[in-house]
Amino acid sequence: MEEYHKSLKQNASIAKAPVKTMTTQANHLFASICAFIKLERLKLSHNLNHFALKTKLFVNATQAAFKELAQLKIKLA
Repeated sequence: MEEYHKSLKQNASIAKAPVKTMTTQANHLFASICAFIKLERLKLSHNLNHFALKTKLFVNATQAAFKELAQLKIKLA
């Protein structure tokens, strides 16, 4: 249970919502729980913990962004 709360708070950003209204708070809570479930499914399929998955996803996203930026530079040149 402790791992669930830690991962939900740190990896799914449940506490980082700058929202004020009840509707936006509920939407953020729902999105955070969905993110946790997706991380849990990836954890089971890749045999990695949530922190390793988050790092791997961040690195892949950064690499894809730089690749797209390089392609845009080539098109503009």
